[in-house]
Amino acid sequence: MSLLVDSQKRSLHAGARALRNGAVKIGLMGGSFDPVHFGHLVAAQDAFEQHNLARVIMIPAAQAPLKDFDVFASGEDRVAMLRASIDWDERLEVSDFEVQRGGTSYTLETVQHFRALFPDDRLFWIIGGDQLPRLGQWSRIEELAQVVEFIYLERPGHPEKDHPDIPGLRLHRCDGHLIEISSTELRERIRQGLSLDYFMPHKAIVYLKERGLYA
Repeated sequence: MSLLVDSQKRSLHAGARALRNGAVKIGLMGGSFDPVHFGHLVAAQDAFEQHNLARVIMIPAAQAPLKDFDVFASGEDRVAMLRASIDWDERLEVSDFEVQRGGTSYTLETVQHFRALFPDDRLFWIIGGDQLPRLGQWSRIEELAQVVEFIYLERPGHPEKDHPDIPGLRLHRCDGHLIEISSTELRERIRQGLSLDYFMPHKAIVYLKERGLYA
């Protein structure tokens, strides 16, 4: 057994023990995932490892409130691609809560849903460091800050970005492996007939090709 696989199993066993013994730390990661790529998955793993999370739940949005454009693939397809990408990894889960609810996906409503599911656990919303200055624009951010903590991803050694003064805001830095891949770039590669290999998981590539997505 490789050291990597053995390390992952130890992390899973630790998370399972925490679940049995009481409150745990659960990461929540929203986004369009249109399509999912390795940048999303590495960010989830970095947060999981650096902050000793029991699990990370990835939540595709029906429509993000601060984006000016609609998603390009259906919610069901984006959920399916994400599930295909992580079906082997027990550290990560996929929730279709926002897709099933439909409409604009507001973080507070999603967090309240998971707070009801996990009333005794600590919830952490995972964001990129570039979102820190925009937190003041989030819907009902002061209420949100009371019920969830934030893990923000930043490049190692880079200074923290400014953020608005929000009562009760709890921030936790994660020095991650920020990979310069964007879903917009991948959609354009598909339109140009370029390879998606090494940008996203193979099972997700197979799925989107079979469905003819983004072509």
